[in-house]
Amino acid sequence: MSVDIFLWWAFLCGVSGLNILAWSISAKALGRRQALLAPEVYASRRLQLLLSAGYVFGCAFRSALPVYDVPRIALFDVWLSSVIVGRSVATFAELCFVAQWALLLREIARATGNHVGKSASLALLPLIAVAEACSWYSVLTTSNIGHVAEESLWGLSAALLVVSLVSIWPRCEAAFRPLLAVWCAVGVAYVAFMFLVDVPMYWTRWISDEASGRLYLSVSQGMLDASQRLVVSHRWEDWQNEVAWMSLYFSVAVWFSIALVHAPVFKRRRVTA
Repeated sequence: MSVDIFLWWAFLCGVSGLNILAWSISAKALGRRQALLAPEVYASRRLQLLLSAGYVFGCAFRSALPVYDVPRIALFDVWLSSVIVGRSVATFAELCFVAQWALLLREIARATGNHVGKSASLALLPLIAVAEACSWYSVLTTSNIGHVAEESLWGLSAALLVVSLVSIWPRCEAAFRPLLAVWCAVGVAYVAFMFLVDVPMYWTRWISDEASGRLYLSVSQGMLDASQRLVVSHRWEDWQNEVAWMSLYFSVAVWFSIALVHAPVFKRRRVTA
């Protein structure tokens, strides 16, 4: 294994270990706060904790055994590095993460009486479920058009979340507005990245494949191929396009997941005469 690849893999594993430690500390902290929280709030945060576990441990698994799905490239020649296994773990983890946001958005929308947020909270998980199906289509067939649809749906979902938070802004207490501002800023940056960088990248790849007359696999062929074929590579050239997003995804995104467990209890803004 080249030095740069080893250092990157060691970074992913180290961050994942710290993430698991942070999740464990969060679980203990939530237990200590139980008596201070209303029963329905504690139940919601407990569900947040369980959903966060799905994301934290799923990302840790993918950090330890990185896989580049479409070309079937992996760092290690073990059956757990199978594209089918990795994509299944990713699907479960990502649905857990989106469910966290949907749960919190529903809670905030109910507390502030915001109908936009309530509707958006119901739409987030179905939208990402469709995005996951599109991802599976691309992974199995090797056609990047599925990734174009997948990333577009992720961007749309984030935009929907930002719009909901903006509509909630006037209804929540002033003390919570700085947190809403941070979430909105991160959401806007994410939407911009998705539609200005990520979606165009996959679109360009698909156009290039179409121009070269690339032959795609059928879904059934893809299932067999993704289950059996694995190309082990330790070369930086094969992984360099994946390093940036994997490093951010398996660190910053996981920190957000853990932080959602301890989100404040939002209240409607009090109007004084």
